[in-house]
Amino acid sequence: MAGPNFSPVQNNYLANMPGKLSVRAVAAKIISQVLMQNQTLSALLPGHLEQFTDKKDQAFVQELCYGVSRWFYQLEYILNSLLDKNIKPKNMDIKVLAMAGIYQFMHLRTPPHAIVAETVEACSDIGKPWAKNLLNGLLRRYQREYAALIKNMETCLSAKYSHPEWMLNMIKHDYPENWQQICTANNCRPPMYIRVNKLKTTRDNYLELLLKAGIKGHVTAFSPEGIKLEVPVDVNQLPQFRNGYASVQEYAAQLTTQLLDLETSQYLLDACAAPGGKLAQILENIPQQTRVMAIEPDRSRMTKLQQTLARLQLKSGLMHADARVVDSWWDGIYFDRILLDVPCSATGVIRRHPDIKLLRTPEDIDAVLKLQKELLSALWPLLKPGGKLLYVTCSVLNQENDQQINDFLIYHNDVKPVFINAVWGTATSFGRQILPGQDDMDGFYYACLQKT
Repeated sequence: MAGPNFSPVQNNYLANMPGKLSVRAVAAKIISQVLMQNQTLSALLPGHLEQFTDKKDQAFVQELCYGVSRWFYQLEYILNSLLDKNIKPKNMDIKVLAMAGIYQFMHLRTPPHAIVAETVEACSDIGKPWAKNLLNGLLRRYQREYAALIKNMETCLSAKYSHPEWMLNMIKHDYPENWQQICTANNCRPPMYIRVNKLKTTRDNYLELLLKAGIKGHVTAFSPEGIKLEVPVDVNQLPQFRNGYASVQEYAAQLTTQLLDLETSQYLLDACAAPGGKLAQILENIPQQTRVMAIEPDRSRMTKLQQTLARLQLKSGLMHADARVVDSWWDGIYFDRILLDVPCSATGVIRRHPDIKLLRTPEDIDAVLKLQKELLSALWPLLKPGGKLLYVTCSVLNQENDQQINDFLIYHNDVKPVFINAVWGTATSFGRQILPGQDDMDGFYYACLQKT
C-alpha cells in the first residue's frame, strides 16, 4: 500500500490537529449529499464551511470530503469486508463516517485513539447514537486486521485503483498499456497553477510579488503566462488577486489560446464560455480589432463568467443562450475562429475533482456524446472558409475525443484536421491528448479543424 499523499502544509497541520466532533459530522453530511443528491463538492463546500471560523476546521472538512471521495471505492471495499450486513441507504451518513475513519487510518496522521473516539462520538452529533457500538467495533477491527484487509483489496481492481468498475473498464479499453498510470495519477493531489494577466503585469514581476508574499512559484514550460505554486494557497493570499493580476487556471487549459492562432481583425466565438478561464486568457492576449462573442447556456454559470471578467477588468460580448439553437442568437456574421470547449465526462480532471468518480454514470457518457455531436454540427456552418474550430475536452475517453472527430469527418467533406505541432502530450489521429499527470498536467484533448 502506498504511503500517505499530502502536501507539506497539510502534513504539518494534520500531525497536530485536535479532534472536532462537528467537523466529522459536517463532512459526513456533505459526502452523503454528494452520494444521495448528486451534488458536487465544489457546490456544497462553500455553504457548509461558513459555519466554521477556524481555518483548521475548514481545512479538515475539505480534507475528509476530498479524501473520502478520492478513495471511495477502496474505502467501501474495506468497509464491506468488515460488515456482517450492509448499512441501509437511509443511514448513508453512518456509512460515510465509518469510511472517513478508515481514511484517516490509511492516509492521515491523526492519532489512532482520536480517530476511533471522535468518529464514534460524531454519531451523536448527527443524531444516531445507536451507531456508536457499530463504528467502534468496525474501526477497532480495522486496526487489528488492516494488513489482511489491504492484501485482499489488491485482488479487486476497482478497489485497488479506487475507480468505479465501468469507468475503469473504459480507461483500460482506451489505454491497454498505461491505464494503471492514468488511474494512479487520478488519485494524486493536483498541483496549483495560476495564469498571470499580461495586461496588468509580467510573469517575472508577479513571481517577485509572490516571493514577497512568502509564496514560491516556478514558470511553466509550455504556457508563457503560467506559474506553478510549490504549495497550494487560498486565492486571497495571491498578490493583487482581487485586482485581476492573476487567475487560477489548470496548466493544460492555458494552452488553448496559442492553439487558436489568433490574428488581427478576427471575429471569435467562445461557444461554451463559463466559468471563463479560457475566455479571459483570450481577452488578455487578443490582437488588435479582434472581436469576441461568448455564449453560455446556464444562467448560474453565466453569473460566474461575468464575475470572472469583472475581476480581471475585461470586456466581451456575452449572451445567455444555447449555442445549438443558432437562430436564437446568431447575427449572421461568420466567425474566423470558434472555441468549442464542449461539456464532457471530465475524466481528465478527476485528481482535481475526485467526486466525478461518484457522480458520473455510463448514461452520462452517452448524453455528453450526443451533446458534443450536436454542438459540432450546429456551429460548423457558422465558420468562414479558411477559419478554424478548436475542439477541446477535459476527458481521456476516446469516444469523446478522436472518435468524436472521426465521426464528424465522415459526415462533413469541408473539414481538414490541422496538425498540432507540440512537445507536450501525445499525438493522436486527429489531435493531441494529454493524460493525467503527463507533463504535470490534467487530462485534456485538443483537435483543430479548418474549413476548406
